[in-house]
Amino acid sequence: MRILVLGAGYAGVTLARRLESSLPSEAELVVVDESDAHLVQHEVHRVIRRPSVADAIRVPLTEMFDRAEPRVARVERLDRDAREVYFEGDDSLSYDYAAVCLGAETAYYGLPGVEEHSHPLKRVDDALAIRDAVLDAGEGVRIVVGGAGLSGVQTAGELAALAREENLDADVTVLERLGDVAPNFPENFRDAVREELTARGVDVRTETPVVRATADAVETDAETLPADVFVWTGGITGAAAMGGDRPLVRSDLRLDDRTFVVGDAARAVDADGEAVPASASAAIREARTVATNVARLVEHERGGGDDFAPRLDPYRFDVPGWIVSVGDGAVAQLGPKVFTGAPAKAMKTSVGAGHLTSVGSIRQAAELAEEELGVRTDG
Repeated sequence: MRILVLGAGYAGVTLARRLESSLPSEAELVVVDESDAHLVQHEVHRVIRRPSVADAIRVPLTEMFDRAEPRVARVERLDRDAREVYFEGDDSLSYDYAAVCLGAETAYYGLPGVEEHSHPLKRVDDALAIRDAVLDAGEGVRIVVGGAGLSGVQTAGELAALAREENLDADVTVLERLGDVAPNFPENFRDAVREELTARGVDVRTETPVVRATADAVETDAETLPADVFVWTGGITGAAAMGGDRPLVRSDLRLDDRTFVVGDAARAVDADGEAVPASASAAIREARTVATNVARLVEHERGGGDDFAPRLDPYRFDVPGWIVSVGDGAVAQLGPKVFTGAPAKAMKTSVGAGHLTSVGSIRQAAELAEEELGVRTDG
Protein backbone atom coordinates (compact mmCIF):
# COMPACT_ATOMS: atom_id res chain seq x y z
CA MET A 1 0.00 0.00 0.00
CA ARG A 2 1.37 3.42 -0.99
CA ILE A 3 0.40 6.77 0.52
CA LEU A 4 1.56 9.88 -1.33
CA VAL A 5 1.91 13.30 0.25
CA LEU A 6 2.24 15.83 -2.56
CA GLY A 7 3.97 18.95 -1.25
CA ALA A 8 6.25 19.60 1.71
CA GLY A 9 4.86 22.86 3.01
CA TYR A 10 3.17 23.24 6.38
CA ALA A 11 0.38 20.79 5.56
CA GLY A 12 2.55 18.18 3.84
CA VAL A 13 5.27 18.05 6.47
CA THR A 14 2.82 17.97 9.38
CA LEU A 15 0.78 15.23 7.72
CA ALA A 16 3.76 13.07 6.76
CA ARG A 17 5.36 13.26 10.20
CA ARG A 18 2.12 12.20 11.84
CA LEU A 19 1.60 9.36 9.38
CA GLU A 20 5.09 8.05 10.10
CA SER A 21 3.98 7.05 13.57
CA SER A 22 0.42 5.98 12.75
CA LEU A 23 0.70 3.93 9.57
CA PRO A 24 1.45 0.21 9.70
CA SER A 25 5.07 -0.68 8.99
CA GLU A 26 4.30 -2.28 5.63
CA ALA A 27 2.72 0.92 4.25
CA GLU A 28 4.93 2.92 1.90
CA LEU A 29 4.93 6.67 2.61
CA VAL A 30 6.33 9.03 -0.05
CA VAL A 31 6.62 12.84 0.21
CA VAL A 32 7.02 14.63 -3.11
CA ASP A 33 8.10 18.25 -3.53
CA GLU A 34 9.81 20.23 -6.26
CA SER A 35 12.27 21.53 -3.65
CA ASP A 36 14.60 19.46 -1.51
CA ALA A 37 13.75 21.53 1.58
CA HIS A 38 10.77 22.59 3.68
CA LEU A 39 10.29 26.37 3.77
CA VAL A 40 8.84 28.29 6.72
CA GLN A 41 6.77 30.39 4.34
CA HIS A 42 5.48 32.99 6.79
CA GLU A 43 9.06 34.10 7.52
CA VAL A 44 10.17 34.53 3.88
CA HIS A 45 9.66 38.30 4.01
CA ARG A 46 12.46 38.49 6.61
CA VAL A 47 14.97 37.49 3.93
CA ILE A 48 14.40 40.85 2.21
CA ARG A 49 16.23 42.55 5.07
CA ARG A 50 18.16 39.64 6.58
CA PRO A 51 19.41 37.23 3.87
CA SER A 52 20.97 35.04 6.57
CA VAL A 53 17.46 34.13 7.76
CA ALA A 54 17.21 31.90 4.67
CA ASP A 55 19.41 29.29 6.36
CA ALA A 56 17.13 29.15 9.39
CA ILE A 57 13.84 28.81 7.50
CA ARG A 58 14.85 26.09 5.03
CA VAL A 59 15.07 22.53 6.37
CA PRO A 60 16.33 19.71 4.10
CA LEU A 61 13.66 17.06 3.63
CA THR A 62 16.22 14.36 4.34
CA GLU A 63 16.47 15.71 7.91
CA MET A 64 12.73 15.80 8.57
CA PHE A 65 11.52 12.23 8.28
CA ASP A 66 12.27 8.92 9.93
CA ARG A 67 10.53 6.57 7.51
CA ALA A 68 8.89 8.69 4.82
CA GLU A 69 10.76 8.69 1.52
CA PRO A 70 11.38 12.24 0.23
CA ARG A 71 11.31 12.58 -3.53
CA VAL A 72 12.27 15.76 -5.40
CA ALA A 73 9.98 16.11 -8.40
CA ARG A 74 7.51 18.58 -9.85
CA VAL A 75 3.93 17.32 -9.89
CA GLU A 76 2.42 17.87 -13.34
CA ARG A 77 -1.04 16.36 -12.95
CA LEU A 78 -3.19 14.03 -10.94
CA ASP A 79 -5.34 11.28 -12.47
CA ARG A 80 -7.76 10.45 -9.68
CA ASP A 81 -9.63 7.81 -11.66
CA ALA A 82 -6.43 5.85 -12.27
CA ARG A 83 -4.97 6.89 -8.88
CA GLU A 84 -1.79 7.98 -10.62
CA VAL A 85 0.37 11.09 -10.14
CA TYR A 86 2.46 12.28 -13.08
CA PHE A 87 5.69 14.21 -12.66
CA GLU A 88 7.75 16.41 -14.93
CA GLY A 89 9.74 14.16 -17.22
CA ASP A 90 6.97 11.57 -17.75
CA ASP A 91 7.64 9.69 -14.51
CA SER A 92 4.65 8.68 -12.37
CA LEU A 93 3.58 6.94 -9.16
CA SER A 94 0.38 5.12 -8.33
CA TYR A 95 -1.26 5.53 -4.94
CA ASP A 96 -3.76 3.97 -2.62
CA TYR A 97 -4.30 7.25 -0.78
CA ALA A 98 -2.98 10.69 -1.65
CA ALA A 99 -2.98 14.08 0.03
CA VAL A 100 -2.56 17.11 -2.21
CA CYS A 101 -0.62 19.69 -0.17
CA LEU A 102 0.81 21.72 -3.05
CA GLY A 103 -0.10 25.11 -1.61
CA ALA A 104 -1.08 28.02 -3.84
CA GLU A 105 0.60 30.30 -6.34
CA THR A 106 0.38 34.04 -6.85
CA ALA A 107 -2.77 35.19 -8.66
CA TYR A 108 -2.56 38.09 -11.12
CA TYR A 109 -6.21 38.15 -12.22
CA GLY A 110 -5.31 39.06 -15.78
CA LEU A 111 -4.36 42.62 -14.76
CA PRO A 112 -2.30 44.06 -17.62
CA GLY A 113 1.43 44.20 -16.90
CA VAL A 114 1.19 43.08 -13.27
CA GLU A 115 2.83 39.68 -13.67
CA GLU A 116 5.46 41.02 -16.07
CA HIS A 117 6.49 44.01 -13.96
CA SER A 118 6.09 42.85 -10.37
CA HIS A 119 7.98 40.69 -7.91
CA PRO A 120 6.04 37.88 -6.19
CA LEU A 121 7.01 36.73 -2.71
CA LYS A 122 6.66 32.98 -2.41
CA ARG A 123 10.24 31.74 -2.19
CA VAL A 124 13.64 32.72 -0.84
CA ASP A 125 14.83 33.70 -4.31
CA ASP A 126 11.86 36.08 -4.59
CA ALA A 127 12.86 37.83 -1.38
CA LEU A 128 16.48 38.14 -2.50
CA ALA A 129 15.36 39.56 -5.85
CA ILE A 130 13.25 42.19 -4.09
CA ARG A 131 16.17 43.13 -1.85
CA ASP A 132 18.51 43.49 -4.84
CA ALA A 133 15.98 45.59 -6.73
CA VAL A 134 15.62 48.04 -3.83
CA LEU A 135 19.36 48.35 -3.22
CA ASP A 136 20.09 48.71 -6.93
CA ALA A 137 17.52 51.52 -7.20
CA GLY A 138 19.34 53.38 -4.43
CA GLU A 139 18.47 56.80 -3.06
CA GLY A 140 14.93 58.00 -3.63
CA VAL A 141 13.59 54.52 -4.42
CA ARG A 142 9.83 54.36 -4.89
CA ILE A 143 8.34 51.05 -3.72
CA VAL A 144 4.75 49.91 -4.23
CA VAL A 145 3.25 46.80 -2.61
CA GLY A 146 0.03 45.56 -4.17
CA GLY A 147 -2.24 43.85 -1.66
CA ALA A 148 -2.54 44.48 2.08
CA GLY A 149 -3.31 41.04 3.39
CA LEU A 150 -0.88 39.64 5.95
CA SER A 151 1.78 38.95 3.32
CA GLY A 152 1.55 42.48 1.92
CA VAL A 153 1.62 44.02 5.39
CA GLN A 154 4.73 42.06 6.36
CA THR A 155 6.43 42.88 3.06
CA ALA A 156 5.73 46.61 3.32
CA GLY A 157 6.97 46.69 6.91
CA GLU A 158 10.15 44.86 5.98
CA LEU A 159 10.84 47.13 3.02
CA ALA A 160 10.42 50.25 5.14
CA ALA A 161 12.84 48.80 7.71
CA LEU A 162 15.35 47.87 5.00
CA ALA A 163 15.27 51.40 3.59
CA ARG A 164 15.83 52.85 7.05
CA GLU A 165 18.76 50.55 7.80
CA GLU A 166 20.38 51.30 4.44
CA ASN A 167 19.81 55.06 4.86
CA LEU A 168 17.73 55.22 1.71
CA ASP A 169 15.24 58.01 1.16
CA ALA A 170 12.45 55.66 0.17
CA ASP A 171 8.71 55.95 -0.37
CA VAL A 172 6.86 52.73 0.52
CA THR A 173 3.19 52.58 -0.47
CA VAL A 174 0.81 49.67 0.05
CA LEU A 175 -2.36 49.46 -2.04
CA GLU A 176 -5.48 47.50 -1.08
CA ARG A 177 -8.65 47.28 -3.16
CA LEU A 178 -10.85 46.65 -0.10
CA GLY A 179 -11.65 49.09 2.66
CA ASP A 180 -8.90 48.23 5.12
CA VAL A 181 -5.58 46.47 5.58
CA ALA A 182 -5.79 42.83 6.73
CA PRO A 183 -9.39 43.01 5.49
CA ASN A 184 -10.42 39.49 6.53
CA PHE A 185 -9.57 39.97 10.20
CA PRO A 186 -11.30 41.58 13.21
CA GLU A 187 -11.61 45.36 13.33
CA ASN A 188 -9.34 45.94 16.33
CA PHE A 189 -6.62 43.83 14.69
CA ARG A 190 -6.98 45.76 11.42
CA ASP A 191 -6.76 49.09 13.23
CA ALA A 192 -3.60 48.09 15.07
CA VAL A 193 -1.96 46.84 11.86
CA ARG A 194 -2.71 50.11 10.07
CA GLU A 195 -1.25 52.08 12.97
CA GLU A 196 1.94 49.99 12.91
CA LEU A 197 2.37 50.52 9.17
CA THR A 198 1.78 54.25 9.44
CA ALA A 199 4.18 54.56 12.39
CA ARG A 200 6.90 53.01 10.21
CA GLY A 201 6.37 55.48 7.40
CA VAL A 202 4.33 53.27 5.08
CA ASP A 203 1.73 55.11 3.01
CA VAL A 204 -1.44 53.02 3.29
CA ARG A 205 -4.06 53.43 0.58
CA THR A 206 -7.22 51.37 0.82
CA GLU A 207 -10.14 51.20 -1.62
CA THR A 208 -7.43 51.58 -4.26
CA PRO A 209 -7.38 48.67 -6.71
CA VAL A 210 -4.44 48.13 -9.02
CA VAL A 211 -5.60 48.09 -12.65
CA ARG A 212 -2.34 48.02 -14.61
CA ALA A 213 1.45 48.05 -14.24
CA THR A 214 4.30 49.19 -16.47
CA ALA A 215 8.07 48.98 -16.08
CA ASP A 216 8.15 52.13 -13.97
CA ALA A 217 4.63 52.75 -12.66
CA VAL A 218 1.56 51.20 -11.06
CA GLU A 219 -1.84 52.44 -12.20
CA THR A 220 -4.86 52.43 -9.90
CA ASP A 221 -8.41 53.37 -10.75
CA ALA A 222 -7.63 56.92 -9.62
CA GLU A 223 -3.97 57.72 -10.36
CA THR A 224 -0.61 56.50 -11.60
CA LEU A 225 2.12 55.91 -9.01
CA PRO A 226 5.79 55.93 -10.06
CA ALA A 227 7.37 52.65 -8.99
CA ASP A 228 11.01 51.59 -9.11
CA VAL A 229 10.10 48.36 -7.32
CA PHE A 230 6.64 46.75 -7.45
CA VAL A 231 5.84 43.77 -5.21
CA TRP A 232 2.58 41.90 -5.81
CA THR A 233 0.90 40.02 -2.95
CA GLY A 234 -2.65 40.57 -4.18
CA GLY A 235 -4.04 37.05 -4.06
CA ILE A 236 -3.58 33.33 -4.59
CA THR A 237 -4.61 30.72 -7.12
CA GLY A 238 -4.27 26.96 -7.33
CA ALA A 239 -1.09 25.14 -8.29
CA ALA A 240 -0.56 24.32 -11.96
CA ALA A 241 -0.91 20.60 -11.20
CA MET A 242 -4.48 21.35 -10.08
CA GLY A 243 -5.23 23.30 -13.24
CA GLY A 244 -4.86 26.56 -11.35
CA ASP A 245 -7.88 25.60 -9.26
CA ARG A 246 -8.32 25.51 -5.50
CA PRO A 247 -11.13 22.95 -5.31
CA LEU A 248 -13.86 23.27 -2.72
CA VAL A 249 -13.72 20.55 -0.06
CA ARG A 250 -15.99 19.95 2.90
CA SER A 251 -14.96 19.20 6.46
CA ASP A 252 -13.51 15.76 5.63
CA LEU A 253 -11.14 17.56 3.18
CA ARG A 254 -11.65 14.89 0.50
CA LEU A 255 -12.02 15.22 -3.26
CA ASP A 256 -12.91 11.54 -3.45
CA ASP A 257 -12.67 8.43 -1.30
CA ARG A 258 -8.89 8.22 -1.70
CA THR A 259 -7.74 11.79 -2.37
CA PHE A 260 -7.52 14.58 0.18
CA VAL A 261 -6.65 18.24 -0.42
CA VAL A 262 -5.03 20.03 2.50
CA GLY A 263 -3.98 23.60 3.25
CA ASP A 264 -3.92 26.44 0.71
CA ALA A 265 -4.36 23.97 -2.18
CA ALA A 266 -8.10 23.88 -1.38
CA ARG A 267 -10.94 26.16 -0.44
CA ALA A 268 -12.20 24.39 2.64
CA VAL A 269 -15.47 24.64 4.51
CA ASP A 270 -15.24 23.35 8.07
CA ALA A 271 -17.61 21.32 10.22
CA ASP A 272 -19.52 24.48 11.19
CA GLY A 273 -20.00 25.52 7.57
CA GLU A 274 -17.43 28.31 7.87
CA ALA A 275 -14.94 29.12 5.13
CA VAL A 276 -11.38 28.36 6.27
CA PRO A 277 -8.86 31.15 5.58
CA ALA A 278 -5.64 30.32 3.75
CA SER A 279 -3.05 30.33 6.51
CA ALA A 280 -0.24 28.28 7.99
CA SER A 281 -2.18 27.66 11.19
CA ALA A 282 -5.17 26.29 9.29
CA ALA A 283 -2.97 24.10 7.08
CA ILE A 284 -1.24 22.54 10.09
CA ARG A 285 -4.51 21.81 11.87
CA GLU A 286 -6.13 20.42 8.73
CA ALA A 287 -3.14 18.10 8.30
CA ARG A 288 -3.59 16.71 11.79
CA THR A 289 -7.19 15.80 11.02
CA VAL A 290 -6.27 14.22 7.69
CA ALA A 291 -3.47 12.19 9.29
CA THR A 292 -5.95 10.65 11.69
CA ASN A 293 -8.39 9.89 8.90
CA VAL A 294 -5.85 8.41 6.47
CA ALA A 295 -4.51 6.13 9.20
CA ARG A 296 -8.08 5.07 9.99
CA LEU A 297 -8.83 4.29 6.33
CA VAL A 298 -5.60 2.34 5.91
CA GLU A 299 -6.31 0.27 9.00
CA HIS A 300 -9.83 -0.43 7.75
CA GLU A 301 -8.49 -1.59 4.37
CA ARG A 302 -5.88 -3.79 6.01
CA GLY A 303 -8.68 -5.51 7.91
CA GLY A 304 -10.36 -6.46 4.67
CA GLY A 305 -12.60 -3.42 4.28
CA ASP A 306 -15.72 -5.56 4.04
CA ASP A 307 -17.81 -3.77 6.67
CA PHE A 308 -18.95 -0.15 6.68
CA ALA A 309 -16.32 2.48 5.93
CA PRO A 310 -14.91 4.10 9.08
CA ARG A 311 -16.33 7.38 10.28
CA LEU A 312 -13.91 10.23 9.57
CA ASP A 313 -13.19 13.13 11.89
CA PRO A 314 -14.44 16.48 10.58
CA TYR A 315 -12.12 19.46 10.53
CA ARG A 316 -13.23 22.45 12.58
CA PHE A 317 -11.37 25.72 12.15
CA ASP A 318 -10.28 26.97 15.55
CA VAL A 319 -7.10 28.96 16.08
CA PRO A 320 -6.20 30.95 19.21
CA GLY A 321 -5.48 34.17 17.32
CA TRP A 322 -3.54 35.94 14.60
CA ILE A 323 -0.15 37.56 14.37
CA VAL A 324 1.73 39.64 11.81
CA SER A 325 5.13 41.31 11.81
CA VAL A 326 5.52 44.91 10.67
CA GLY A 327 9.23 45.62 10.32
CA ASP A 328 10.71 45.49 13.81
CA GLY A 329 7.24 45.50 15.33
CA ALA A 330 4.32 43.11 15.35
CA VAL A 331 0.60 42.91 16.00
CA ALA A 332 -0.93 39.89 17.72
CA GLN A 333 -4.47 38.99 18.63
CA LEU A 334 -5.33 36.37 21.24
CA GLY A 335 -9.05 36.05 21.74
CA PRO A 336 -10.48 39.58 21.81
CA LYS A 337 -7.27 41.26 22.96
CA VAL A 338 -4.71 42.85 20.62
CA PHE A 339 -1.02 43.17 21.54
CA THR A 340 1.71 45.28 19.99
CA GLY A 341 5.33 46.05 20.93
CA ALA A 342 7.61 43.58 22.68
CA PRO A 343 4.89 41.05 23.66
CA ALA A 344 3.65 40.78 20.07
CA LYS A 345 7.18 40.51 18.71
CA ALA A 346 7.98 37.70 21.14
CA MET A 347 4.79 35.89 20.10
CA LYS A 348 5.69 36.24 16.43
CA THR A 349 9.15 34.80 17.04
CA SER A 350 7.70 31.90 19.01
CA VAL A 351 5.41 30.95 16.12
CA GLY A 352 8.20 30.39 13.61
CA ALA A 353 10.59 28.84 16.10
CA GLY A 354 7.78 26.72 17.52
CA HIS A 355 6.93 25.32 14.10
CA LEU A 356 10.55 24.41 13.43
CA THR A 357 10.76 22.71 16.81
CA SER A 358 7.55 20.78 16.11
CA VAL A 359 9.07 19.29 12.95
CA GLY A 360 12.28 18.36 14.73
CA SER A 361 14.48 21.22 13.49
CA ILE A 362 15.87 22.44 16.79
CA ARG A 363 18.98 24.06 15.32
CA GLN A 364 17.00 26.12 12.82
CA ALA A 365 14.52 27.10 15.54
CA ALA A 366 17.36 28.49 17.64
CA GLU A 367 18.84 30.29 14.64
CA LEU A 368 15.52 31.88 13.76
CA ALA A 369 14.96 33.05 17.33
CA GLU A 370 18.43 34.57 17.32
CA GLU A 371 17.80 36.38 14.03
CA GLU A 372 14.38 37.64 15.12
CA LEU A 373 15.27 38.79 18.61
CA GLY A 374 18.92 39.66 18.07
CA VAL A 375 20.05 37.51 20.98
CA ARG A 376 22.34 34.50 21.27
CA THR A 377 20.58 31.21 22.01
CA ASP A 378 23.57 28.95 22.41
CA GLY A 379 24.30 29.87 26.01
